[in-house]
Amino acid sequence: MKISVIGCGYLGAVHAASMAQLGHDVVGIEVDVPKAELLASGRAPFHEPGFDELLSSSLASGRLRFSSSMADAAGSQVHFVCVGTPQKRGEYAADLRYVESATESLLEVLAPGELVVGKSTVPVGTAARLADLVTGKVPGALLAWNPEFLREGFAVADTLHPDRLVYGLPAGADGDTARALLDEVYAAIVADGTPQVVTDYATAEMVKTAANSFLATKISFINAMAELCEATGADVKQLADAIGYDDRIGRKFLNAGLGFGGGCLPKDIRAFMARAGELGADQALTFLREVDNINMRRRIRMVELAREVCDGSLLGKRIAVLGAAFKPDSDDIRDSPALNVAAQLQLQGATVRVTDPAAGDNIRRSWPQLDVVDSAEEAAARADAVLVLTEWKQFRELDPVAFGQVVARRAVLDGRQALDRDAWTAAGWSYRALGRRAG
Repeated sequence: MKISVIGCGYLGAVHAASMAQLGHDVVGIEVDVPKAELLASGRAPFHEPGFDELLSSSLASGRLRFSSSMADAAGSQVHFVCVGTPQKRGEYAADLRYVESATESLLEVLAPGELVVGKSTVPVGTAARLADLVTGKVPGALLAWNPEFLREGFAVADTLHPDRLVYGLPAGADGDTARALLDEVYAAIVADGTPQVVTDYATAEMVKTAANSFLATKISFINAMAELCEATGADVKQLADAIGYDDRIGRKFLNAGLGFGGGCLPKDIRAFMARAGELGADQALTFLREVDNINMRRRIRMVELAREVCDGSLLGKRIAVLGAAFKPDSDDIRDSPALNVAAQLQLQGATVRVTDPAAGDNIRRSWPQLDVVDSAEEAAARADAVLVLTEWKQFRELDPVAFGQVVARRAVLDGRQALDRDAWTAAGWSYRALGRRAG
């Protein structure tokens, strides 16, 4: 099939290259000319394991190209809209300007019989409104909603081998036509037996935000338990292990620590609350406000814990921050808890050095006030405390004996429950973690 992908940021670029890998003829449309040229040259504008190889392979096959002109989307049978929906400045609501602009621009080249497929995370009701726009301007064209469920660090696998496909379709014969086109796009994935949920627009839109809200709630639940553990002397890791054996609960997303960040969970739960309020159902999601509050309190508590470790004052203390991306295997620093903590430590008088295996350049651009170095050893040189705030493999596998030779004081704060506490304490380190007894 001939496919266009509108918007080639993180979601769109991975989707475009993956669709080419599945055998389709794909053009990625990216209005940011330098980004389009970078992708066309086979270089990724972000860090994602396996994507460089996928991009190179798809370009070499001749089935993938990139353009900054919407005119090059003409003639595609299916058009995927993959632009961002950031949080509005000063509000909880999602900013839909990019989705609306992309759709309106696409209408200039859209033809009857072609399918527009939204993949962006949007407030419920958006798809129905855009469907009216599409069919009103181009009779015979159709719109479907096919939410994405990518995990940064696993995006390629999640696109080529998803755990489900969700189709939000119009009613009647138009829905049958749209489903047939989507099934053709995803033929290889469907053939693998991937579960399909075929539903209406509103349900499809809510699947992504509901899933992210559930995950955020689970993370904040265990972090609330960590607060209680600190008050009672209990150990949150052992607590999580114990309740995680219950298969109704499960162990995933029960690692207490700094909480969630990135470009999805924080803004998605806030947009979900905002939309519920617009619909007069705000009380249904009031619990998400506390989910958000718990998450933000973890950052404050980490700064307090660092102050405790530094004998009650951060003034003049040297602090090493290991990890800045919001999660490992990513260079995404949007709403990064680690960077928020690093900045607060510096504001309170500490000398902070930050290192991250992938996000260094992004930090230097966005947080020029922070001192960014290239290795854990350089960050920790003569440090009074070491904070592990993103659980990169490189940090999990540090040798606590050798690493102890570079610091001024062997004090480690494990913000992600990533380290072997026994190994570090045996090497002479004091060990602290949110919700755990001091070691």
